[in-house]
Formats: sequence, structure tokens, C-alpha cells
Amino acid sequence: MKTALIAAVLSFSAASASAQLPAPLKTDVTTRVNGMYPWLDTIYKDLHAHPELAFQEVRTAGKLALEMRKLGFEVTEKVGKTGIVAVLRNGAGPTVLVRTEMDGLPMEEKTGLPYASRARAVSDGRESFVTHSCGHDIHMAGWLGTARTLAEMKAKWKGTLVFIAQPAEEIVSGAKAMLDDGLFKRFPKPDYAFALHSWPLAHGTVGFNDGPVSSNSDAIEIVFKGRGGHGSAPDKSVDPITIAARFVVDVQTVVSREKDPKEFGVVTIGAIQGGTVGNIIPDNVQVRGTIRSYSPEVRAKLLEGVRRVANASAAMAGAPAPDVQLISGGAAIVNSEALVTRTEAVFKDAFGAANARRMPAMTASEDFSLFVNEGIPSMFFFTGVYDPKLVAEAERPGGKPIAFNHSPFYAPVPEPSIKTAAQAMSLAVLNVLGR
Repeated sequence: MKTALIAAVLSFSAASASAQLPAPLKTDVTTRVNGMYPWLDTIYKDLHAHPELAFQEVRTAGKLALEMRKLGFEVTEKVGKTGIVAVLRNGAGPTVLVRTEMDGLPMEEKTGLPYASRARAVSDGRESFVTHSCGHDIHMAGWLGTARTLAEMKAKWKGTLVFIAQPAEEIVSGAKAMLDDGLFKRFPKPDYAFALHSWPLAHGTVGFNDGPVSSNSDAIEIVFKGRGGHGSAPDKSVDPITIAARFVVDVQTVVSREKDPKEFGVVTIGAIQGGTVGNIIPDNVQVRGTIRSYSPEVRAKLLEGVRRVANASAAMAGAPAPDVQLISGGAAIVNSEALVTRTEAVFKDAFGAANARRMPAMTASEDFSLFVNEGIPSMFFFTGVYDPKLVAEAERPGGKPIAFNHSPFYAPVPEPSIKTAAQAMSLAVLNVLGR
């Protein structure tokens, strides 16, 4: 075992016992983040106004690379197509990875903000608006704030920082692209890894948990085959629309009648495409959807159930067997219990017990899990972005709901959201670095 890793293990045990960072260190982090906020605000609003789709993040990556070089990091671009890796070595000690994502979503922003995105891009032959409605711009600003804070505090820690800006998180492909490009062969493999995600919590709060904190993700791509004909003579055809409709309804019995009701599992059909006009029965219909779960057992049951129901729906109509593709996506992120326990104490000390608390796993998926599954003790946590009064109102019965991630109205409050992200991540990383 490497000397640095032994030191990291010993440091981990000692810090777990003390459970707090020295007060001057916490104060230093807060002071620095507050002082640099005008810089972060400018970068954030620029990133927000100029989002880019998965594997198209050329401008975004260039901007982050430039800023990281100014901070003294060794920067390598085009890792996993558009990803960047920034390394800062500062003596013997643990290696710590901090990840952000860069890509936006193919949708129109409707927040009305003065810095709202009007960007457009082409993907898969189709043009669409692009927006950061999942908060990746908040993540990037917090990532830069953390990098600058730690770079300025080099005299107070020892080790190696590996900051990665990952492409294509929204299509669950960027982490694999970076790993396939030799991420942990070309660059130091971390002893610990951290990532955060903005969430519709009150700003100033941090949420976390050990064990699974995101879901497994699998895509559904099914083509139901029929025999086209005139809408007035359905007996002369085999109608794939009715087959698809039967499947959409019947597949939910896999969730409601076959899966253990205490276990999480969702099958959602998000797209049905078939036909051209109302009086023509088409030859085929495409159905697309997603499967989410936490446990491997539930994942296997849902995958088998979707395939079985698709085939049965076609067989009931005397139609040819459908083409069924169940495409594996991201695995669930499983946080390290020891690392979460250690970091929880630091978060509660810094933000207060009421603002640093355990929360249920999200049902969305994330490919940060691929880094975790390389055998790295990791922690993925959440930071709030909304006015606490609006969050409290939304939580009351009949209260006005707030926009969730991926909503065209998702509008984090920049300053407290970015400051919390940068402070929380800086403290989490400092807590595992050598001193």
C-alpha cells in the first residue's frame, strides 16, 4: 500500500473521531468564497446564457480550462471528447477528485431572467433551444469557487487535487467517455471523490445520505410491428397503435403487482411515435421510455417484465414479435458510509444541524456512479437553490409548487446557491486532505 494512502487512512480515522475542522479553517473558507463572489457571479451568468448540449461543450470547456490554468492547475483538455482534467499537486497526501458536469438540456428556458439562455443547437439532426435547467451552471461555478479556495489555501493542506469537468451527464455518457479515454491511467487515481447537485431545497442547506443516493437507469426502445391499412377497415390490418396502447397500460402491472411495494421502481413511457394522419393505420409504432430502480434485483425484475409484456401485447394481436431494446444507462450512486459520516459532522458544524441533514435518495440517475464503481470511496450530495420562504410555502398543503430540475422555469437564486456549493465542497475536500 502506498505511503500516501496509509497516511490518508490514518488521517480519515483521526478526523472521524474529532469530527470537525478547525474554526479558523472554516472561517477562511467562508471569507474567501464571499470575497470572490463577483468573479463567480460573472462566470455563472455567462455559462447560464451560453449552454451547450452533450459532447458539444467546446466553449464551456474552454472557459473552465482557462480559469483553472489561471489558478495554477495543470489542465488537459479533450479527455472523453470535450472533458477537462485539472490537477494541482501540493506534496504528499491523499488524492481527491471533484467533479462537475458541463452540458445543458435541449429545451427552451422560460424563467424570464435577464441572463436567460436563448441558445440553440442541433443534435441528432434536430434543432432545439438549450438551457441549463438542471443546474450544471451552478455546479460549475461552485466547482471553480472550490478550486480557487483550495488553491489559495495551499499552505493549509497536503495532497493532490483532480478536478474534472465532465461532458454529457444528461445523456449518461460522459463519465464512460472519460474512463474509456484513460482517466485513471493518465491522471492520478483518487483516494476520495466528491460531486454535488443543485436541488429544489432552501438555499443555504445541504442534503446527503449514505448508501444509494440515485437510481439505476435503463432506456426502453421498442418498435411494435403491424400491417398498415385504411382507418375505416381495421379488420384488414394489424394495428400497432392499439398494441402499443395495450403495452403502455399493461406494463404498469409489473410495477404494481410484481415488484415488492417497499422497493423503489418506476417504468415511464415518455414518447410514442407512429402514423401520419387520422385515417391511416401505420405499419409500426415506436415506444420509448425509461426504467429506474435502486436495487439490482428490482432492476432485473423490471427489465424482464418490460420485455415479457411487450412480446405478450404483440402476441395478443397476432402481430410479429416487436423489436425490444433495453439499453443500460447509469448505475445507482452508492455513497461511502464512512465518508458520509465524516463529512456530515463537518457540514453540521459549518451550516447548522437544521441546514445539513439526511434526505432520501433521488429517483433520477447520474453517471458519477461509474467513478464510484472504480473502487473510490465517494460522496454525492445536494445543495439548495431557492428562497427558504418559497420552499416552506411549497411544502404546505395546497402551497404553490416550485420548479423542479428540468423544468423550463428552474431558476436558482445565484449568490447563496453558489456560495453554499463552493463552501460545502471546499470543506468536504479539506476534511480528507492531509495537513
